[in-house]
Amino acid sequence: MLNRLAKSAIALAFSATAALAQSYPSDTITLIVPYSPGGNGDITSRFIADQASDIMGVNFVVENRAGGGAFIGINSCANADPDGYTICFISTSPITVRPHVIEAPYDPMTDLTYLGQFMLSKQPVIVRNDGKYNSIEDVIAFAKENPGQLRWSAAVPRGGPHLATEAMFRAEGAKTTFLPSKGGAVELANLLSGTIDLAVISDYGPALDNGEIKILAETSPGRNPQAPDAPNLGELGYPLELASFFALAAPAGLPDEVIATWDDTLKQITESEQFNTLMERIKAEGAYLNSADFTARVQGDFEAMGEATDEYGLAN
Repeated sequence: MLNRLAKSAIALAFSATAALAQSYPSDTITLIVPYSPGGNGDITSRFIADQASDIMGVNFVVENRAGGGAFIGINSCANADPDGYTICFISTSPITVRPHVIEAPYDPMTDLTYLGQFMLSKQPVIVRNDGKYNSIEDVIAFAKENPGQLRWSAAVPRGGPHLATEAMFRAEGAKTTFLPSKGGAVELANLLSGTIDLAVISDYGPALDNGEIKILAETSPGRNPQAPDAPNLGELGYPLELASFFALAAPAGLPDEVIATWDDTLKQITESEQFNTLMERIKAEGAYLNSADFTARVQGDFEAMGEATDEYGLAN
């Protein structure tokens, strides 16, 4: 009797899960943005919500839950019911980078389902166009010959581009002076005024167009379309080239059918003319990866960051 009851309970649970997945979505979906309103993460999340609402035929609510360098919003998503009705926007730093250097309230490898990537943000290493550096080799040579004199900054301290560049310097045994950042726009102004010698930021478009700066290298995979002759750090043999991604995630344990729905939805959105127009407006690169491929990228980048943190002491 107990055996029959157990089998019946399992069958009922399976049927309920299957029914939920097959009918998904049938209710309002909450999209948590772990940053303040107004930034590119918020702008792209609201665009994704609007487009997905049309495709799926349900309402979306976008909630900004900023704080803790995105830890607060992502943790609330990780602890939600794994039914597909609470999802969240994610970016590189709180997933593959900062959990290695700051204790996170969630485990990126076990507590989240990765729904897919929709965008990449280039984060180049830039210098003034009228300066003395024409290559990364010039920068390294100066830093090694003049310990501590090279001053530089990154838009997101302890973020992927910052630590990828720091890993490069440490791999070369070059001592530099990193100045805490106040944001990409401020760092660009500091670079142009001579306060710093080098910056790793995404806010460089107008200055590049005006001939004020030049790109020496790219910290993320692939070359920067704005400077196709400039290598990325991986090509140069340095330990890190982390993708600066924009993507969606959900709690761990999401049904396969729900994941498949988002695979199809994100693909449709990223192939649309409206999406391409948005990418042009914010000077970003549309880059779709489905759940399986994006999960593999996250795992690979997380492991690479962990190895580099251990080998080059990036947590310090």
